[in-house]
Amino acid sequence: MDFILILSSASLALVVLNALTIRVVKNECIDTNESVSVLIPMRNEEKNAKDCIKNLLNQKGIKNLEIIALDDESQDGTLAALRSFSEIKVISGQPAPKNWIGKLWACHQLVQQSNGNTLVFIDADVRLEDCAISSAINKMGDWDYISPYPKQIVIGFIQRVFQPLLQWSWMASVPLLISQKFSIKSMAVANGQFLIVKRNAYLKSGGHESIKGEVLDDLMLARKLLEHGFKGGVAEASHVAQCKMYDSTRDLFLGYQKSLHKAFGSVIGAIFAVALLVATGIVPILGALSGSTLALVSFLLVFASRFISSVRTGGIPNTALLHPIAIIFLIILIIYSWYGKLTKTLSWRGREILNG
Repeated sequence: MDFILILSSASLALVVLNALTIRVVKNECIDTNESVSVLIPMRNEEKNAKDCIKNLLNQKGIKNLEIIALDDESQDGTLAALRSFSEIKVISGQPAPKNWIGKLWACHQLVQQSNGNTLVFIDADVRLEDCAISSAINKMGDWDYISPYPKQIVIGFIQRVFQPLLQWSWMASVPLLISQKFSIKSMAVANGQFLIVKRNAYLKSGGHESIKGEVLDDLMLARKLLEHGFKGGVAEASHVAQCKMYDSTRDLFLGYQKSLHKAFGSVIGAIFAVALLVATGIVPILGALSGSTLALVSFLLVFASRFISSVRTGGIPNTALLHPIAIIFLIILIIYSWYGKLTKTLSWRGREILNG
């Protein structure tokens, strides 16, 4: 239990450090002279297409802005919705070549059709405040890329309990100040929902073509950029961006199944991660219930780290007490993802992920 107490203390210390030092994007309109290309891949996004484009057309502070949306072989009314906007460029995506994951191929095509010196990749389910993009570009400073992490909009009990783990997982394990200062590739953190990168850095690092088969494309793209000597990192952007990732529990299961097995590198890595999750997320509450003071302190430390992480990232702090339930659910998802990997049944949006 002493070791678990040390781990819980270290996690809380990291969360506090990161909460105090992370770059924060606020909705402040600061004009930029950069030429900016906003790139949106869309596959079966009829319900999001119009609101997404209207939101982007309202962006302020960018004098040279182009918006390009790609319809990725949608089977609904996505293309018609996009074509109702004369202010944007709409392209029809070509079928993905062998070994390419669909979204990455879509992003690659979008870049080829763009002209901006700054590339903004954004998902169709992200909504931005009116100065979000110009503020994020300004917050980049001397960085070559920035990943402004949106506030995660959740529905239902499972999402409310589980989704806050997204931000907590890196806030409690990665010293951002150090990883970003020294461009440590293994500590890269990124979120493809809203990602901004200088065109020159994107092209010189190989872009999406260099990671064409990776299901964790945002993380792998960040690592490629760092590998090629470019600087960047994650930023807190709950003030200017929000994203509703999943409409149902089923969608959440499928979303995490396609990629969670990659998060730990191998089966051995996944087993080690599950053991660590059990030790720090479940054992303390069980020990506390059986009367262990050390276990209770460990649980309270983890609770505090979850609470602070949620407050810092615009999450739901009152679910922090249910951290053990979230960890159990995460372990189930890790097993489910590896089941899909080993049985070759991974898919997303109607497409098989053969090399996931």
